[in-house]
Amino acid sequence: MSHKVYFQRPLAPDALLGRVEADGKVYESRFGPDKYVGRVELDTGKIYEARLGPDKYVGQVMLDSGKVYRHKPMAADEYLGSVDGDGKFFRHRPLAADEYLGQVVEMTSYAHGGAAFLLLIWPMVEEEMEARERDPEGKEKAEAEEKKADP
Repeated sequence: MSHKVYFQRPLAPDALLGRVEADGKVYESRFGPDKYVGRVELDTGKIYEARLGPDKYVGQVMLDSGKVYRHKPMAADEYLGSVDGDGKFFRHRPLAADEYLGQVVEMTSYAHGGAAFLLLIWPMVEEEMEARERDPEGKEKAEAEEKKADP
């Protein structure tokens, strides 16, 4: 059974990013065959990115709480956010409310949700943050839209 992963878009239908299989493999949706992007070890919560040669360890999900951490070599792992019991993704924002990012449909374990968060959702978040940094006007517009969305 596969679990579909959606990225939240304000005032638009959520975007289908990919799927997580029951065995922990993560695929990115594409026109044509889906691309294998990585996997999660269901018993430990360790997440690996697929690449030529050995897979790269990129982070971990806590199987008891759903907290997702990105691996930082030679430093403490970085807390990115969490997955709740309903499969909803939240980005951690210091000194502010966590931001809703999307969801995995019919999630069966935190391992599946954490893998989807780190391998599918987080690259989209980083891409948006880079776009905001490159385009200061777009950043101001996005901040104004966020204020309108938050009552």
